[in-house]
Amino acid sequence: MKLYNISFAILLGLGALTSCDSKLDVTNPNQQTAATFKEDLSALEETVIAAYNHTRMEGTYARVGYMLDVCRGDEVWNSSQVWYMPFDDLNVAFTDEIGQWSWRDWYYTINVTNYTLTALGDDNNALSEAQKRIKGQMLFIRGLGYYNLAGYYQNPILITDYNTYSTLEGLYGTNSSYDEVWDQVEKDFSEAMTLLPSRDAGGEWAKGRATSGAAAGYYARALMMRHKYSEALTVLKNIINGQYGTYRLMANYGDNFREGAAYENNDESLYEVQFLDYGSQGTDDEWTPVNTSANATQGSAIESNFGPGDCGGWADLSASPWLYNLFKAERTTSGSLDPRLYWTIGTYEPEWDGFEFGNVCYTVQQGNDWGNTSIPYVTNNNYGGLPVAKNTNLRTGIYDKVVTGLHCGINLRMMRYSDVLLRAAECENEVNGPTQQAIDWINQVRNRAGLANLNLSDFAGNADKLFEQIANVERPKEFGCEFGRGFDLLRWGFFYSADRLQQMKEHAAVNFWTKANYNDGVITFTPKDAVDYSTCSKSSYDTFAAGHEFFPIYQGTLNDNPNLVGNSANTNTSNAEYFSSKGWTVHPVVNL
Repeated sequence: MKLYNISFAILLGLGALTSCDSKLDVTNPNQQTAATFKEDLSALEETVIAAYNHTRMEGTYARVGYMLDVCRGDEVWNSSQVWYMPFDDLNVAFTDEIGQWSWRDWYYTINVTNYTLTALGDDNNALSEAQKRIKGQMLFIRGLGYYNLAGYYQNPILITDYNTYSTLEGLYGTNSSYDEVWDQVEKDFSEAMTLLPSRDAGGEWAKGRATSGAAAGYYARALMMRHKYSEALTVLKNIINGQYGTYRLMANYGDNFREGAAYENNDESLYEVQFLDYGSQGTDDEWTPVNTSANATQGSAIESNFGPGDCGGWADLSASPWLYNLFKAERTTSGSLDPRLYWTIGTYEPEWDGFEFGNVCYTVQQGNDWGNTSIPYVTNNNYGGLPVAKNTNLRTGIYDKVVTGLHCGINLRMMRYSDVLLRAAECENEVNGPTQQAIDWINQVRNRAGLANLNLSDFAGNADKLFEQIANVERPKEFGCEFGRGFDLLRWGFFYSADRLQQMKEHAAVNFWTKANYNDGVITFTPKDAVDYSTCSKSSYDTFAAGHEFFPIYQGTLNDNPNLVGNSANTNTSNAEYFSSKGWTVHPVVNL
């Protein structure tokens, strides 16, 4: 990007001063200065593209950076019992290098944004409209970076000025507090809201770039992380009222999890990470941010983690039996299964014959004979598991087995309009208790799935009961096996309540299953059956260590920076006191 020739140019300039008449002094057209770079829109745009590209890396959203939060949730368990195991068990050691990858890649991303933001300066009135849009995108991406760093690592280093990198003191920064980082996240998103166009502007702004609607949605999310429900409710209402663009629920829930121009960047999507469609990619998997192949695949490996071993996947993660049976507990008004089950969990169901692509697992027809060699599919041959279908091609009919590596072309819809509606209902409940408005917002999401309306009278002024409905019924069924559940459990304080921790243990309980043991009569259950926690094979949260709702800062990073200290996961320190000191409370468990 022609940005780093300054030192060489200065040396040449000094030589010219000693040997040439002053009349011959001319400005070097190849020498970038802060002023010339700021005015060079093509160079600015290159840095924006670089920042977007870094959000698609291994540690951001292409694999590990996405999966760490999925592991932290109670809807998914580790069926490989190997890869991601400490993250699923919430007891990861500070010597585990995998936990550093998200830290590494988000700081690569933030460094790119800081370069451009520092060049553009603080005075937005001095910027052209094109510069404002560039700055807005960089603020959004930097906010996204620190949103993830705070949610994963609790007290990372906060760097917002590119000049910080020019000194040793800046390079060896100290931890910022949890609140300081979230303050910056809120600031970045709120400022981005004022600089970015809405998706209604069309063109490239309706095709995957950050918009004012994306910034507003994430601003509301950031506010909710610290229980600023009244402020978040105002923002969410403005999104619903169209202030930041026009959004609606797609009629077909599955359209949020397919690839192709007909489905991606649709009317429900506030923000999604862009991946190249299958068949249009390169061949080189770029696992780290230092790879620079011109023939990169530019896809994700989410599918590889979820994919069943018999279909070529890595068989790492499966949907919890709790989530499956939650879907099965409520039928639509026509008596059929919730269609979200089809797109979330890859199980055989008689009712799926004739629905969408039918009872397929990567175009292979499934049956219901659990004793059969390969049908129906389980995720892992040694431990069983219900395959996760979401954000994979298990149900799309594109190919007959997993193309492992960074090849899945389905865009990750990181925030959908249904999240706006359910968050608005949650905030309304927190601020005003159960109201008809909160119920109406929930019913919009339920009606898309064909479920009956909830009634205000069902909750009889009980805010705790409506919260339970939102937290452990509506959100799991709408967003099951997507990024975000771990962030929810964190902000709700479920790790600081014995009753809530017990509930999470029950949600994450599993029984190991193999066809051989089933055929031999050693076990009589199937992977679909509800699990009794008291007799289960294991539960992820049984090994939860205090402070490990966050991931530790990698010891190698601490060794490299003498000014950096570990977080609560490094020291096994509970954060319950911090949570309660803010006046925040954990909703008690309510039986629905």
